[in-house]
Amino acid sequence: MIHSSSTFLEDLEGDTLHEECGVFGILGHPDAATLTALGLHALQHRGQEAAGIVSFDGRHFHTEKHMGLVGDHYTNPVTLAKLPGSAAIGHTRYSTTGEVALRNVQPLFAELEEGGITIAHNGNFTNGLTLRRQIIATGAICQSTSDSEVVLHLIARSRHSSTTDRFIDAMRQMEGGYAMIAMTRTKLIAARDPVGIRPLVMGDLDGKPIFCSETCALDIIGAKFVRDVKNGEVIICEIQPDGSITIDARPPARPVPERPCLFEYVYFARPDSVVSGRNVYQTRKNMGQNLALEAPCDGDVVVPVPDGGTPAALGYAQASGIPFEYGIIRNHYVGRTFIEPTQQIRAFGVKLKHSANRAMIEGKRVILVDDSIVRGTTSLKIVQMIRDAGAKEVHIRVASPMIYHPDFYGIDTPDADKLLANQYANEEAMAKYIGADSLAFLSIDGLYKAVGGEPRNPENPQFTDHYFTGDYPVRLLDKEGEKMGRKVSVLASNG
Repeated sequence: MIHSSSTFLEDLEGDTLHEECGVFGILGHPDAATLTALGLHALQHRGQEAAGIVSFDGRHFHTEKHMGLVGDHYTNPVTLAKLPGSAAIGHTRYSTTGEVALRNVQPLFAELEEGGITIAHNGNFTNGLTLRRQIIATGAICQSTSDSEVVLHLIARSRHSSTTDRFIDAMRQMEGGYAMIAMTRTKLIAARDPVGIRPLVMGDLDGKPIFCSETCALDIIGAKFVRDVKNGEVIICEIQPDGSITIDARPPARPVPERPCLFEYVYFARPDSVVSGRNVYQTRKNMGQNLALEAPCDGDVVVPVPDGGTPAALGYAQASGIPFEYGIIRNHYVGRTFIEPTQQIRAFGVKLKHSANRAMIEGKRVILVDDSIVRGTTSLKIVQMIRDAGAKEVHIRVASPMIYHPDFYGIDTPDADKLLANQYANEEAMAKYIGADSLAFLSIDGLYKAVGGEPRNPENPQFTDHYFTGDYPVRLLDKEGEKMGRKVSVLASNG
């Protein structure tokens, strides 16, 4: 996992959860690279460290990779002109494995016996380091610290004759939570992990197939949603000699029930996306409504912690009858390192990103609604900011359960002992630390009802929820390996 060494950045960035990546791919469209750039722009919330696109023009693969935001690079016509062709895949990255360096920016490319292949994935392989260690022991050379490179090695080593079968063979050796897209000279291939932890959808634009992490990426280009890629499924789209495109869907070898990640609904997915058939905005409003029923509070105004807490705050206000107001205004234009983190600047803390709207707060009993609390440092600063703006009382309501356990399927989370829920005995002690008059979390059953309509089935949980419950749906082979002293070397990079 990547953690900033700067106290300044830890205060601003270290108290939120980060999704690993977003992926997008399209086959057979003359504006493939431009559409991919637009799709990545819609998926920017899934990763802001770097972005990459690879296109194919019928003869050659072309690649552009850049650190920073999609809009900083791929709105330039000169850059897009370097990506000709009617097929392209793209990736926007937040790293949870591998250091922050241009060489780790996906899509990754390799030249195989059958021709070139490029891959990109969202999520995390829980056996990636173990497999890396095994292939290095047999003489392989790894050029990056991205676990996606392991997939390329497995594809190259497979004994199957076709690229499709080699890809499927490689994916069946990978464990964890992932959504993978691959592109060859004639194919666009999509795969989703057997449990369905990470989302992946299929779309259509003028008869051309698209795969992407969320439906919002389809909306931005006017594409039609076709369906979710099923958990464990591999879909192969191939351009035929006559220009037509065939679609071959391969079911998993051993089907298991789907368990989508609950944090897609709580925090990661864009509110206008539909994940596994559920509108994200509506599920977040449901969370707020259930929270108001479970943890009522006497207050004068319901204030969201922007932007994640806004739909839940609306739901809380509607269910409680307490007015909703924007008592906190977010500054959307703060860069992570826009200014030297001197001690004086550190003192500004969360105010660099959030400002209190005094007119809506002063003299009132404020109910702050947030989507989640990780370490609690941001909550502490926001509560103090609200009190400084004249609030009479500050009550925090959280639209998800307490986070007790770290994630290993593509979410960057602190170690267990850094999580607020593991540092204090109860909600009263947490509230005292944060400086709030009261603190309450949504129950796990309240969250399940908000998303799926039913309480949690402890025998067969309907969703991936280990960060709340400790129930990991896929074994953690690399984590087990850490206890046995397995390590991977990391070459520092300046690029």
